[in-house]
Amino acid sequence: MSDLAGPASAANSVIPAEKPGRRWKVGIVTVTAALVTACIAAALAAIVPARQEILGLPDAGKFTQLALPAVTGLFDMMAAVTIGWLLGAAALAPPQRSGIVDVGGYRCLRAASLAAMVWAASALALVPLIVADALGRPILQSLDATTMSTAIGVLADARGALIAGAIAVVIAIAARVVMRVTWAFVLLALALFALVPVALGGHAGISTDHDFAVDSMIYHLFGASLWIGGLVALIGLAKQHVRRIDLVARRYSTLALVAIVAVAASGVINAKLRVPGPSEMWSTAYGRMVAAKILLVLLLGVVGYLHRRRTLPQIRDNGDARPLIRLAAVEIVIMAVTVGVAATLSRTATPPLPGIVPSNEELVLGFDLPGPPSIRNLTLFWRFDLIAGTAAVAAAVLYLVGVWRLRRRGDRWPAGRTIAWVSGCAVLLWSTSSGMGAYGQAVFSMHMIEHMLLAMLVPILLALGGPVTLLMRALPAAGRDDPPGLREAVVGFVHSPFTRFLTHPLVALTLFVASFYGLYFTDLFNVMISSHPGHLFMEIHFLLTGYLFYWLVIGVDPSPRQLSSPVKLAIVLASLPFHAFFGLALMSSHHLLGADFFQRLALPWVGNLLDNQQLGGGIGWGFTEVPLLIVMIALMAQWARSDERASRQLDRRAEITHDADLAAYNAMLAQMAERDRVGQQ
Repeated sequence: MSDLAGPASAANSVIPAEKPGRRWKVGIVTVTAALVTACIAAALAAIVPARQEILGLPDAGKFTQLALPAVTGLFDMMAAVTIGWLLGAAALAPPQRSGIVDVGGYRCLRAASLAAMVWAASALALVPLIVADALGRPILQSLDATTMSTAIGVLADARGALIAGAIAVVIAIAARVVMRVTWAFVLLALALFALVPVALGGHAGISTDHDFAVDSMIYHLFGASLWIGGLVALIGLAKQHVRRIDLVARRYSTLALVAIVAVAASGVINAKLRVPGPSEMWSTAYGRMVAAKILLVLLLGVVGYLHRRRTLPQIRDNGDARPLIRLAAVEIVIMAVTVGVAATLSRTATPPLPGIVPSNEELVLGFDLPGPPSIRNLTLFWRFDLIAGTAAVAAAVLYLVGVWRLRRRGDRWPAGRTIAWVSGCAVLLWSTSSGMGAYGQAVFSMHMIEHMLLAMLVPILLALGGPVTLLMRALPAAGRDDPPGLREAVVGFVHSPFTRFLTHPLVALTLFVASFYGLYFTDLFNVMISSHPGHLFMEIHFLLTGYLFYWLVIGVDPSPRQLSSPVKLAIVLASLPFHAFFGLALMSSHHLLGADFFQRLALPWVGNLLDNQQLGGGIGWGFTEVPLLIVMIALMAQWARSDERASRQLDRRAEITHDADLAAYNAMLAQMAERDRVGQQ
């Protein structure tokens, strides 16, 4: 990282000293928001009956009852503030052309470091409170090492807080060192990833339909953190009078609109899962808290509308950011109250569901399957994947919008690329949200089909779509005096040292092939298959490693490494033995993978689990033929077009030089022949 971080002397020479008054005012806003969040959560906890009171479980005492929601609110608020400052450094504050953060980005990184320290401290304080609350014992009786280690291994809430705290420590240290926008993006992604284990705890991890609950909670946490934290960063950048504050405000406004839609939609999904009907919305404490949170989010939406109609035009017209700062400070206080309400919700018992005993499938998977896999069930049974399914639909829509923009200005775009991209999105949607995705979580053979679709067929179609080329042609380039935008960020990422490392043939081949063995022939598969987040991780991993490999081999987008067609063909052929051996190893294996999960699920129509696993190995062994055929056809077509382009270039050069190269070659042959003739004489 040292090559990406400027030395202290260089930083001090580029970054001017910040006025203490501005930093102090922004700090007051942040501290006030954190205190409001903790106080609201503690006050509501004193009024609203806790889960232990309703269910008749042992109580950990008044201190834990009040401190747990207060620290949870502080944890959530500081996570949002950390993410917001990192967002400011990575995307809001205009960077320098060299990729080094500007004044605003530098100060955002420093503020993110401080916020991450508080985030880590609140996470460390949250773990013993969660353990004491779960055990129903005073906190001092729950601090011994044996109790803590055992409880952390069992309680998803405590484990999520501990993981987030460890990541916050890393961010606090790294944000003091890095100076490039690229690394600010990395830290932002790391901070968002820290929220994923948090989404597994609380009501989401224990409710039925926990796939919907966990996915919607991920959207909820991501959207709220970017929305709240981004507003804090916007106020800080406006106070610093960074250059192009109008651009910063427009960028945040676009992001805030997407975030509020994600927060509202995911909140509706969560409320629908946990509140059976309208009567429980008003007759139960949980329902009333949900109603209060909905009203607060609507109020925030009104404030956001006022921003777009009043404050943003003033910044655009005369550069006056004072109305935005005043209204945003009020908005942050409302956000703090909302976070406090949400923190109290996490400890409040949900309304009792109607007297329906969930089946074993619903307890393990979160939903019931319609029966054994069949063409009808695989086609007609749909359970929309909120992560992968939404990504597939959004990717198809954005691609078509880009094509429409090109056609509207008179530019052509190959229809074959559009068909390939839309087909890839359709296969992604079907393989994750139809019966294929549902059975892929419960039956190993179906899981292997889904794996092959995501790792081989979908990446091939997406790589042939050329999304990066379309994006660079559809988005306008930044002007000479304008700060870099999304187009420049994509170009910089494609040609970055990190991408160049990933696109090395040996690295791409290793990630694509070795991950099969590392996942299925270790204990990692047992961990991944037994939880919805693990299944989600496998989907993302298969898709990304497959896309990286096929982008290098047959992709039409520009790549940091330009390989010749024979080298590409050699890479494809080198991967075939590894795939074949992987399938044969599964077919001949007598060790049951994911035994605990599949035996606990105990589907009556599966039969012998080992036979089904060997069937999955056969599918993995035979499925490679179809993608290989598509790859070979695409590679040969690209090879032929490359030869045609080279031939046309030679013909044009011959026309320009009037066959000078050919005349010189013939003259050389004639000279050699004359020399030989004279020598013979």
